Amino acid sequence: MNILLVLGTRPEAIKMAPIVHEARRRASEGIRVQVLSTGQHRELLDPVLRHFDMQPDMELGLMRPSQTLSGLTARAIEAIDGALAELAPDVVLVQGDTTTAMAGALAAFYRGIPVGHVEAGLRTGNIRAPFPEEFNRRTIALVAKWHFPPTTRAADAITAENLPSDGGERSQILVTGNTVIDALLWTLDRQRVTPAQSEALDEARRWKSREGHYVVLVTGHRRENFGEPFREVCRALADIAEAHPEALLVYPVHLNPNVVAPVHEILGERSNIRLLPPLDYPEFTALLSESRLVITDSGGVQEEAPALGIPVIVTRDETERPEGVEAGKVRLVGPHRDGIVAAAERLLTGEISSQNPGKSALGSPYGDGAAAGRIIDFLLEKPVKAFEYGRE
Repeated sequence: MNILLVLGTRPEAIKMAPIVHEARRRASEGIRVQVLSTGQHRELLDPVLRHFDMQPDMELGLMRPSQTLSGLTARAIEAIDGALAELAPDVVLVQGDTTTAMAGALAAFYRGIPVGHVEAGLRTGNIRAPFPEEFNRRTIALVAKWHFPPTTRAADAITAENLPSDGGERSQILVTGNTVIDALLWTLDRQRVTPAQSEALDEARRWKSREGHYVVLVTGHRRENFGEPFREVCRALADIAEAHPEALLVYPVHLNPNVVAPVHEILGERSNIRLLPPLDYPEFTALLSESRLVITDSGGVQEEAPALGIPVIVTRDETERPEGVEAGKVRLVGPHRDGIVAAAERLLTGEISSQNPGKSALGSPYGDGAAAGRIIDFLLEKPVKAFEYGRE
């Protein structure tokens, strides 16, 4: 079986890497894996590919300065179609909800190649939040033959949509857990042997070594928050930094100008805020593991932090990952200054002020670190161990 993984962004590479590793490990069982990179986020993607040792078999280099979604989508479908003709895969796997994933699924569908959707079934119910991701993942669901949702709730969302059959054959759903937990635990395990080092990490560790001091990790880049909502988030971060001089807020800043400008304008002069360029994945995971609290609008971080026992404040009004909220590990507060500050105050002075985060995926609603193996088992038509959260 020749499996082609189509990816183009940093999160896709992180979440596809465990599948590449598992397929390589089991090559003797008759499985071959290839990687096609669109380069949708080239400057953020390449370091992740190096970290996970997954050099693409083909790179399309679709990134353009100030590209539009329409332009990227059109170029991606045409370029991926040509790559499919050359690489001739038996199966195409796409991950998540990026433009690359949607274009890859559509191009494979046009050629009659079965599509497997990794991290399927995430829904907010609002086609414009997140934008365009909610549209992308719903489109992928229409053409996917195999759905690999991370949780039972995600599987139920797919079932509820009563998706059309493919020539009379219903698509198949397998709850696997999220491969991001596989990637996180693999990376942290390697760091136990060779700890990640950087100037930012060194400062964070020195800060933590002072009595009563701690680190708060911040990320933010969602398109739907651009403008005044994002400025509100930045003002909230400034308020938190002022109210908690014992906290070091570390913010790797996304390269999008809609993020860079307000972040540096509002937060640039704060003595206990560090604005950093985007971090490599090993450095980011190490910094995450050093943090007491995370404030983010990222989907992946909502999954990673709970696996380490670290609470999360989400600066979005809606999330397609409600399992963390229901488990009490995530607070969904939106891009609202007062709500963010209030949630941080409750967590930093009460609920977690004396806790030490645990470094285990056992309490995570998103997986146990074995998702990639379940996907490969399924594709090889071997017995699949049931893995359904909250069900007997």
